[in-house]
Amino acid sequence: IDKDALDAQVKERKIQEAAEKAQHERFAHDMKKNDKLMCLLEERQKNEIKDMNRALIEFHKNFQKPETRREFDLNDPQALKKDRPARVSDDDPRCTISGMQKFMGEDLNYDQRMKFQKEQLREWSLQQQKDWKNALADQKLADDLYDKFRIELDRKLMEEQRKEEESRRVVCTATKTFNRIQAAEQDHKNELEKAQKIKDDMDEITCLLRGDFLSENPDQAIGPLGKHHVLVDRWKGMNQEQLMEIRQFQKEQALEKLRVKEQERRRDVEWDRQRLQAARAQLLWERHQQRQNQVQRRELDVVNAELSQEQKAKNIYLKEEEYSNIPTDEYYAQFNTTTR
Repeated sequence: IDKDALDAQVKERKIQEAAEKAQHERFAHDMKKNDKLMCLLEERQKNEIKDMNRALIEFHKNFQKPETRREFDLNDPQALKKDRPARVSDDDPRCTISGMQKFMGEDLNYDQRMKFQKEQLREWSLQQQKDWKNALADQKLADDLYDKFRIELDRKLMEEQRKEEESRRVVCTATKTFNRIQAAEQDHKNELEKAQKIKDDMDEITCLLRGDFLSENPDQAIGPLGKHHVLVDRWKGMNQEQLMEIRQFQKEQALEKLRVKEQERRRDVEWDRQRLQAARAQLLWERHQQRQNQVQRRELDVVNAELSQEQKAKNIYLKEEEYSNIPTDEYYAQFNTTTR
């Protein structure tokens, strides 16, 4: 058993396993990093969607109230409770001209109306200013939160990159040390193999010089199974008797080959003759078939000519005899002359 080769295979296997393990760890680290980034991005997207939905709800609540719609008076659930009688007083603005309760041009409620309109405009202006300030405050708060989130995300990314670079540096250092040790072991192993090879070559040269191969001993070619079993690497050639046997066997093979070729030639000639006979019979059958088709065609032409003459005679008879009496107006006038 070659213990050095087995040890070298074990070391190579360990090196390969260490490299595969490092590669798997690197892939796992990359997967964890990508998963963390995806989680952070998903969380950021969820927060942005939540903020947008919150801002949309606030906008609907502040600027699109149901009371501000033009058709709210038609859909107001408290319409009956808010409704007033047909007339409250003489100053009721709902009094129409047809009711003759109030006439155009009097404008008895001018002062109250103007005061109410100014108060209403002031309230609207204050409400709009308040809503605008609230919207600005909410936007500023959202921007601050987003900036904080971005800063925290950037800090986490920088921390992950720093850890990754540190781990990569440690792996590179360990790999260099391992490669240096392996190079030293490989150099020592090569020196040992070189010395062993030189020793083996010297032993082989000594064995060849003292062996039967260079001394050309004919008995060295006899194998362990008998005289008919020859060792090829030690065989020095055949004698005259063996050469005569081989030449006789080659002559017999040549005669057998000539006999086989003659049989093949005769078989090919027979096949060619049968093929020519079949082709000649096919040609005769086709000519006979063509002659029959020509006879049938002539008979069919004669029948078609006779039918054509009969059809022409029938058409002449119908035109001159059957359809010669053309109806007149008197013929049609005799119909529908009674109630029946």
